[in-house]
Amino acid sequence: MMRGVQLAKLSVNIDHVATLRQARRGREPDPLAAAYLVTLAGADGITVHLREDRRHIQDRDLQLISQAVDNRLNLEMAATEEMLAIAKEIKPESVTLVPEKRQELTTEGGLNAAGKQGFLKKYVGQLKDAGLSVYLFVDPDCIQVEAAKNIDAHGVEVHTGSFAEAVISGQERELNKIVDAVKKARELDLVIHAGHGINYQNIKSLRQMQDIEEFSIGHSIVGRAVLVGLERAVREMIELING
Repeated sequence: MMRGVQLAKLSVNIDHVATLRQARRGREPDPLAAAYLVTLAGADGITVHLREDRRHIQDRDLQLISQAVDNRLNLEMAATEEMLAIAKEIKPESVTLVPEKRQELTTEGGLNAAGKQGFLKKYVGQLKDAGLSVYLFVDPDCIQVEAAKNIDAHGVEVHTGSFAEAVISGQERELNKIVDAVKKARELDLVIHAGHGINYQNIKSLRQMQDIEEFSIGHSIVGRAVLVGLERAVREMIELING
C-alpha cells in the first residue's frame, strides 16, 4: 500500500541540545529555544527522551516545551511507573516506549515487545486510557511488529540503527529487514515511524519506503546545527525527506 502524494513527516529529537547544556550543568543551550526554532523551520513534531537518570532532558524541560511550544510532542520513555505518571500529567500527543539501560550512550536496540506482551499490553492500555497515542520502538523484526499489534499499540517506530551503522557490504541486508518490517506493519494497519542513526546521507534510501509516515531524527540534525544553525539543519533534512 502506498501513501500516494503524502510526504513523510519529521519529528526532531532535541535531546542532544540538552546533552550539551548538561556538560556544564548550566543554562545554555536551552532545549525550549531549540524547540521553537525546530518548529519555525517546519518540523512536524518534537521528540524528547526523559531518561530515568535524567542525563539530558530534565522534567522542567518537558513541562516547558509541552506548555509553550505549539507543535506535536512525542515523549520517549521507559515503561516504568514513574514515567507512566509523568506521561499522564504532561499529556504529550504521543508516547514512544523504548528500552533503557543505565550505561548505554544511546538506545542500543528495540524493545522486546514479543517477550513482554502481557506487561506491555496492560501498560499501553493505561496510556491509551489517558488519551495518548502509543508507539513501540522495535527492531526491524516481523515478530516484534506482530507483538506490537497484539499489545494494541497505535504503531511502531522501526529501529534503523543497524542499517545506519552497517558497513557497505551489509547495508542492503539491513535495509531489507526494514523493508520487511514496514511491510508487515502496514499489513497489520499500524502507523509506521522510523528512527535511530538516520543522517543526511542514509535518509535517501529510507525515504523510498512510502509507508513510513514519520522519521524521528536527532543527533545528525543537532550535529549539523553546530555548523550551519538549527533552522537551516532542519530545513535541509526536510528537503531530503521530500526528495
